[in-house]
Amino acid sequence: MGTGQELYKKAKTLIPGGTMLLSKRPEMFLPEHWPSYFSKAKGCRIWDLDGKELIDMTIMGIGTNTLGYGNEAVDAAVMETVKNGNMSTLSCPEEVYLAEKLIELNPWAEMVRFARSGGEANSIAIRIARAASGKDKVAICGYHGWHDWYLSANHNDEDKLSKHLLPGLSPNGVPKNLKNSVYPFNYNNFEELLTIVKNNDIGVIKMEVVRNFGPEDNFLHKVRELATRNNIVLIFDECTSGFRETFGGIYQKYKVEPDMVMYGKTIGNGYALTAVVGKRSVMEAAQSTFISSTFWTERIGPVAALATLNEMERVKSWEVITENGKKMQEGWKNLASLHNLKITLAGIPALSTYTFNSKEALSYKTLISQEMLKKGILASTNFYASTAHTNDEFEIYFNVLDEIFKKISKCEVGEIQIEDLIKGPICHSGFKRLN
Repeated sequence: MGTGQELYKKAKTLIPGGTMLLSKRPEMFLPEHWPSYFSKAKGCRIWDLDGKELIDMTIMGIGTNTLGYGNEAVDAAVMETVKNGNMSTLSCPEEVYLAEKLIELNPWAEMVRFARSGGEANSIAIRIARAASGKDKVAICGYHGWHDWYLSANHNDEDKLSKHLLPGLSPNGVPKNLKNSVYPFNYNNFEELLTIVKNNDIGVIKMEVVRNFGPEDNFLHKVRELATRNNIVLIFDECTSGFRETFGGIYQKYKVEPDMVMYGKTIGNGYALTAVVGKRSVMEAAQSTFISSTFWTERIGPVAALATLNEMERVKSWEVITENGKKMQEGWKNLASLHNLKITLAGIPALSTYTFNSKEALSYKTLISQEMLKKGILASTNFYASTAHTNDEFEIYFNVLDEIFKKISKCEVGEIQIEDLIKGPICHSGFKRLN
């Protein structure tokens, strides 16, 4: 084991679950062999604790770094802030400048609140929307964080969130009296949402604009019309999708406007900043309830976001990462066809993923991480694009993947056994308690 793996062994005795984020658990990639920790990150390269340089062809900070790690323009703005002071008794002016910029990008909106994580932004939006509508019940479609209001859906009669987050999540610790306050509906199933609205006093509809696929049969327009007709606050969660296909919300593609929208991951290029943007008629309800946090007033977040937005606009980052994502998807399809493998692609290009149509899908996914790591590449079956990825990285990646797919093809026809190729446990597919 390298230094990172040894440190992770210790972490599991000190930190419940080993990491702060499920998506960064080594068990999600290559149990017992994933490098686990980094010492440095720049562009699309990461150095582990033993100084080994790795090309990141997987999740790029869980989709936070669309401009690459250590973007010079963003980091320079942050370093200037560090020199001048990050926190004081007074507020930083950048939060006002950033609010102005976000309203400019969302001209239907008039007001903004900031936080530092996606889960916080989702909870803020729900609190404000419930206060504005005067109703408690929420219909949801998508992943909206870990807070009580969201996980309470699994207090209902079945595993309601299995198609939105992960299967088998236990709502332990979530008050049982929140049961039947949140009603999940499936994307593109308008009749299901219509039934929920007809049978319950719904005050808020919250949804991701796109999931693994886009809207069909005017789905988003129907949701907008339903919300308007029933005085329901419509929230688009763009914590993941924002600034990946447009300069702002992906909702722009579909010409549907919400009452509120949240932005997260991409907006600070790795620095913590999330935003809730909305109509004045809804957002003013924040003053009728209590929403407040000390570290929402620190300066680095809004400074980084302003610099990130400037850099995005300068290089048209959403166009670059979409093209990089398409390049990756085409490469996967071509190699799968070449080696007679059946795969299913999902996600928008900048947030691409694929699965093997095989009972050994998880084993093959593990093999990819294992063999790529040997060649100095962090990889799995997903790819979050950045502007730092160049043709050089794609060429290296696809040359290695070609050899791996060749082995997987032989496994599929029984020439070799996958268990003979994997040198450790199989990766996890979702939430599991760690020993």
